[in-house]
Amino acid sequence: MASVTTTPTDDRVATRSAAALFLGRPEVGALIAAIAVAVLFFAVAPAFRHLANVGTILYGSSAIGIMAVAVALLMIGGEFDLSAGVAVTTSGLAAAHIAWYFSLNVWVGVFLALVVSLAIGAFNGWLLYKTGLPSFLVTLGTFFVLQGVNLAVTRIVTGGVSSNSLNDMSGFNSAKAVFATNLTIGPVTINITVIYWAVLTILGTWLLLRTKYGNWIFASGGDSSAARAVGVPVTATKIALFMFVGFCAWLLGMHMLFNYNNVQSGQGVGNEFIYIIAAVIGGCILTGGYGSVVGATVGALIFGMTQLGITYAGWDPDWFKTFLGVMLILATLVNLYVKKKADA
Repeated sequence: MASVTTTPTDDRVATRSAAALFLGRPEVGALIAAIAVAVLFFAVAPAFRHLANVGTILYGSSAIGIMAVAVALLMIGGEFDLSAGVAVTTSGLAAAHIAWYFSLNVWVGVFLALVVSLAIGAFNGWLLYKTGLPSFLVTLGTFFVLQGVNLAVTRIVTGGVSSNSLNDMSGFNSAKAVFATNLTIGPVTINITVIYWAVLTILGTWLLLRTKYGNWIFASGGDSSAARAVGVPVTATKIALFMFVGFCAWLLGMHMLFNYNNVQSGQGVGNEFIYIIAAVIGGCILTGGYGSVVGATVGALIFGMTQLGITYAGWDPDWFKTFLGVMLILATLVNLYVKKKADA
């Protein structure tokens, strides 16, 4: 009797179902949570259903989302930036103080503020490389330095705690048109920060998933030693990621300055945790090497919907931080589960 030969199957090349591929994406948990939050407030908050309020929700989300995109890329690269919140304020103050104190065109202050923001990011990355300390400690130090500089320099320049008004200075109107204008589409008013947020999300996703630099980011965050062994420029990659956080801090700082015509020197403290929460809700894990830019954007949208939804529903806003904490814990658990499924 002839023996029957069976061909062994190699599960490394096994075809995964479309459902398994979808559920293995890091942003899936955030998408499900966003739908649940939207349905909840649509049901309990009548104002949430008004189309005119969509612009308000998106604006609140964009103020977090612009930074969440950069923070997510940095976290995927295996690092944190606890100075991100006050760096936004530093950028806005730098532009305001430079332009006002030296009586320069506002655009000179804007571009010099960009140099300052990029330099802060480069310094964080360089110090990380030189000392070998965890980025948590390096950027915590930068956080306190910037917080002190923001307060002290503002008192020296203005004698108070906020920047001087720039609205009568040359270049203010054109800068306001670039950083703080609004677009009206029917009943919805869209702030330009929403457009910047969308563009950054698209570019960040393309960079991460369609370029060699995205591979470098994943490799640097997953196992930096192994990445170096195969030729990945880990140090340069991480410095570039810190500088991108600086760029996004500059962009948001310019919006704050030209939208409100001044910047309070004490602003930004605590916002770094909100950016990290948005990234974690969106699928990033704290150990690096895994995550999603789209997920971070959805995490920021959840933040915006919740912040305004609680107000629209007439609930006690004191519960908002509790909600964020619960979302962070649940997102961490979901992310670990999804990553295990993706690795299986």
